Amino acid sequence: MTLPSELRGGDEMGGLGRYGTAALHCSDVAEANGALVPLQTALEPIESCAPFVLRRLVSATPKHLRREGPKPNPFLPWDQRLEVERLGSSHLLLLNKFPVQRCHLLLITQQWRPQSGWLEPSDWQQLARVDAETPGLWFFNSCPEAGASQPHRHLQLLPRLPNEEICPLQASIAAQLAGDEEPWPWRYQLSRRTQYDGPAASEELEELYQEHAARLGLGDANTAERPKAPYNVLISPEWFMTVARVKEHAAGFSVNALGFAGYLLLTGGSDATWLRSNGALALLRSVAMAP
Repeated sequence: MTLPSELRGGDEMGGLGRYGTAALHCSDVAEANGALVPLQTALEPIESCAPFVLRRLVSATPKHLRREGPKPNPFLPWDQRLEVERLGSSHLLLLNKFPVQRCHLLLITQQWRPQSGWLEPSDWQQLARVDAETPGLWFFNSCPEAGASQPHRHLQLLPRLPNEEICPLQASIAAQLAGDEEPWPWRYQLSRRTQYDGPAASEELEELYQEHAARLGLGDANTAERPKAPYNVLISPEWFMTVARVKEHAAGFSVNALGFAGYLLLTGGSDATWLRSNGALALLRSVAMAP
């Protein structure tokens, strides 16, 4: 569901920061011992969807994208062959077992915390800790209707090299932040980030999260047990975005947070003809809450 980046070894490793470099080493070992199962995809150019990046899944559909029956929790216990680093006693960094992009990282809680509950201060503290060392595109799917494949809390990171584009919709996001482009036709909030390290960074992230939740009608983490609607969060070094959702699927596409960054994955059930006729923005509009 993500864009394969040209993340290799050699001189590029230092550019991924501490955790990205550790993830590269862990990926090599985990792929060799069979713990890591990279998915094979091929670019699917559809001119009407530019600048979105579309990839067709070539590998067999992994279990987490299938709809059959209850699934065991893969994070309790987690596969230690995929463990990159423990972050104190609360969280750890784990490789995504079925990556499209190399070094796709999961920030998970070591104890059970629900994906559908509110993100908590410790989540933001550990995200800020990793973000300061290894920048990239963070994303969070709040529940199955927002694209979450597991009920155990996990935030996801796609590391980016210096000067590498964060996502296909980066130019549009920057234009919106500058007031030079009209907003998209769905309900979302977009804010600039100003803090990048230490307690100030985690505090700002939590404040933006709560501010966006209130403006989108998702509720208040201090008074509501859980959010009132599905949502996605996307975070880059420059911005923080929250999107309110109504459903996960449309036209045979499973859309998670990365759809709102400009990445779409075509599987066997995806209706590419519909997408060519209607465009990617129409697909996102159909799964997001109306403005």
